[in-house]
Amino acid sequence: MTPDGFRKLALRLPDTVESEHMNHPDFRVNGRIFATIAPDPAFGVVMLTPRQQRDFVRSDPDAFVRVNGGWGRGGATKVVLKAVKSAKLSAALKLAWLNKSQSD
Repeated sequence: MTPDGFRKLALRLPDTVESEHMNHPDFRVNGRIFATIAPDPAFGVVMLTPRQQRDFVRSDPDAFVRVNGGWGRGGATKVVLKAVKSAKLSAALKLAWLNKSQSD
C-alpha cells in the first residue's frame, strides 16, 4: 500500500472530503476526521474504537499498531502501509468512517 492508495480507498467512502491539519492530509465525514496520512508517508492513521483497534492489532500486528499516548488509548491506530493489505485497510477505513459519520 502507498499513501496514494490509502487516499483512494478513503475517498471512495461516501461524503468523504480530503482536508489538511498540521501539514498532512486528513479525511473527514460530517466535518470529523476519520483517517490521516501521517507526516511520515510510511504510515496512515485510522480512528477506531478501542475494541475495534484491539481486533485489528490482534489480527494483523505487523500492519496495525496503537498510537502512543491518549490518542492511542482512544482508538487512534497507526497503519503500516508497506504491511497492510488492501482489504484489511478498506475494512478499517470503513469502520473509522462509520464511527465518525454516525457520531453526534
